[in-house]
Amino acid sequence: MLVHAVRSLLAARGVTAVVVAAPPDGVAGVRDLLRAQLSAESPVWVVAGGATRQESVRLALAAVPADHDIVLVHDAARPFVPAHVVEAVIAAVADGADAVVPALPVVDTVKEVAAANGAETVVRTVDRSLLRAVQTPQGFRRAVLARAHAEAGGFGAEGATDDAGMVERTGGTVVVVPGSEEAFKVTRPFDLLLARALLERRAERAARSRADGADAAAESTETDVVR
Repeated sequence: MLVHAVRSLLAARGVTAVVVAAPPDGVAGVRDLLRAQLSAESPVWVVAGGATRQESVRLALAAVPADHDIVLVHDAARPFVPAHVVEAVIAAVADGADAVVPALPVVDTVKEVAAANGAETVVRTVDRSLLRAVQTPQGFRRAVLARAHAEAGGFGAEGATDDAGMVERTGGTVVVVPGSEEAFKVTRPFDLLLARALLERRAERAARSRADGADAAAESTETDVVR
C-alpha cells in the first residue's frame, strides 16, 4: 500500500517531495522497498517515525525541505487517492486556507448512542446533511501545522489522530474540498477486496490507453506512407 500511496502523491501536480515516516526499526527496509519500486529520480525520503501518529508527523515535518510552505499529511492506508483530489487540496491552501481536508458527504443514517445496562440505546439521530467523512491528504500552511504540533502537549498523552483537528484546537480554520470514493481507507479484509478490484480496473484502463495509443501511432504511420 505504501508504494501505491507514494505514487499517487507523486502523480499530482504541485507535489515536489515526499517524506515517509517509517517505524524506527524499519527505516532501512522501507527505504529499500521504495528504491526498488520507484524511479531513482523520485524525490522521496524516509525518516524514523515516533511512538504515536502525532510524533511521526512532527518528525516527518521536520525533514521537509525548508523552502516548502505548503505541506500535506497523507495516510498510507489510503493508497489510491486520485491526483485531482491532491491538487484540489494544494490549491485551497495556496488560496489562503490554514488547513484543508478532502471529504465526502455521509450517506448512512447516523445515530448517537449511550450505554445502558450492558446494551446501547439510541439517544438521537444526527443530521447527516451537516456531516462529512474526512479523508487524506490533509493540507496545511507549514507554519500553521508546525504551531499546532508545538501546542499539542495539552491535547492528551495519547496524541491527536487528526492533524486538521489539531489546527482546529489552535483556532485555525479548516476548509473542506470534495474527496473521492477511490480514496477509501484500507483497514478491513473487505477493503482489500475493493483495493484489488480498483487495481484491476486501473490496469485495464492503462492497457486500453496503451492500445489506443498504439493504434493511433499506426494510423499516423500509415497516413505518412500514403502521402
